Amino acid sequence: MTGPGDHPAGITQEAAHWHALQRQVGLGAAQQARFMDWLVASPEHLREYLAIARVAGELGDVLRAMPIDLEALIDDEAPQPAPDNVVALPVRRPPPKAAPRRRMRLPRFAAAAVALLALGIGMHLAWPQSAHYAAPHGAPRSFELPDGTVVHLNAESALSMRFSLLHRRIELARGQASFVVADDRRPFAVHAAGLQVRDIGTTFDVSLQREQAQIGVAEGRVRIVAAAGEGRLLADLRAGQSARVDYRDQAVSVSHEDVETMTGWWTRRVVFRDMPLRDVADAFNRLNRVHLHVEDAAAGELRLTGNLSGDDLDSLRAFLDGQPTLRTTLSAGRIHVGTRRPGPEDVQRR
Repeated sequence: MTGPGDHPAGITQEAAHWHALQRQVGLGAAQQARFMDWLVASPEHLREYLAIARVAGELGDVLRAMPIDLEALIDDEAPQPAPDNVVALPVRRPPPKAAPRRRMRLPRFAAAAVALLALGIGMHLAWPQSAHYAAPHGAPRSFELPDGTVVHLNAESALSMRFSLLHRRIELARGQASFVVADDRRPFAVHAAGLQVRDIGTTFDVSLQREQAQIGVAEGRVRIVAAAGEGRLLADLRAGQSARVDYRDQAVSVSHEDVETMTGWWTRRVVFRDMPLRDVADAFNRLNRVHLHVEDAAAGELRLTGNLSGDDLDSLRAFLDGQPTLRTTLSAGRIHVGTRRPGPEDVQRR
């Protein structure tokens, strides 16, 4: 008796199912093992899977470069059906020798194993891989991409990746992320706010702030290109440089930054250099339940420099109270900060 999966249409459906899983979400270790068991269960499975892959066009270059003729192997192993109206008569023949038969079949099995291994490598390299990553409020995270690149993703941030045979592409949807890029022949690029940040072997940071994107290079070099990579070159940054790109007119300001300023947030520190208070507030608010609320535009535009623990709101409030033009109050579960108004004491001093 045969099951639904043994019917040609069922095999095609199963092959398409496995191909779709590989393309869309990738396979875990357990799923990969089940896939390999299905693939080697029958020559028809392998034949149909290769047909699906060829139609999709994802393994064209890889399969053409493979030294093993998979179709010949399949045809060699596939049983040849006998015509229904012919009855084979018994013929006395000497019994086959087992040892020579094993010696003849062994190379075919070895070749098939090598072919499957090459197929697995080809699938890993050629099929697009995509994934989405997010870090919730108060919980920055670090993880490794399939190519070995290490990503530090700040709280309240999100990005998507898509790796193919020729490219490694990241889309930073919101927030901030740093990339310690692994060596690979494929170019690595981050797209954010209409910009493309092209890696040239480096460690760099991309932060989407209220009015501008900030890109800092801790090691190596990056190029910032307008129009998502199709426009003009906006900046060519080396290690120790940072660029601020205005969202409205893409005006660029390049400055020198130390590595601690760029990467301090990896250890939950908020390091800010000549940064508007409203952006400093956003950095602290990603990490804490008690939020900093900036009450007026003049206070929000005040540029500050400091290095504080992201979890230490008492030190933050003391730092703000130490600014001659600011005042803070605590109410309704928020730290309110605004421009200091002249009081009686200030009038008496005059």
